[in-house]
Amino acid sequence: METAALQLMNYGVYIVTSRSGESINGQTATSPFQVTSDPLQIAVVINKNNLTHQYISEGKVFGVCILAKETPLDFIFKFGFFSGRKINKFENLEHGTGITGVPLLNKNTVAVLEAVVVSQADVGTHTIFVGKLVDAKVISGDEPLTYAYYRIKKAGLTPTTAPTYLKG
Repeated sequence: METAALQLMNYGVYIVTSRSGESINGQTATSPFQVTSDPLQIAVVINKNNLTHQYISEGKVFGVCILAKETPLDFIFKFGFFSGRKINKFENLEHGTGITGVPLLNKNTVAVLEAVVVSQADVGTHTIFVGKLVDAKVISGDEPLTYAYYRIKKAGLTPTTAPTYLKG
């Protein structure tokens, strides 16, 4: 089987955020997608070991920040390769708070979405959280970052906890 064929699927690169009480976190993800149009629902696929998973499970809300094509690698790596259990990923970063209380990035962001969890599915190492969209805003007219551009042009790495991670 040529698992490299999976890397030809089209993905974006996002920061998925959440909160639990007063605590906030976010992580890099390629998984957000629109599920339905009526009602407007989106989904994210999050590794069960990630702090963001814990916060979405507890807080029942999540945000999606659609990253701009020119987002610096160090910005992406901060959210993808460091645990929110060890660092505050939002320290010294421009961000606001959405209507659900989730943190939303202002910089390197094309648009932001916010959802309230309505269902979830256990898919082994990950959970698919489906949320009803409660707010969405366009932040800039920049081009969104795709996973292919991130991997090929930016030579970006994939965390082992990502659903798109392939060994070897």
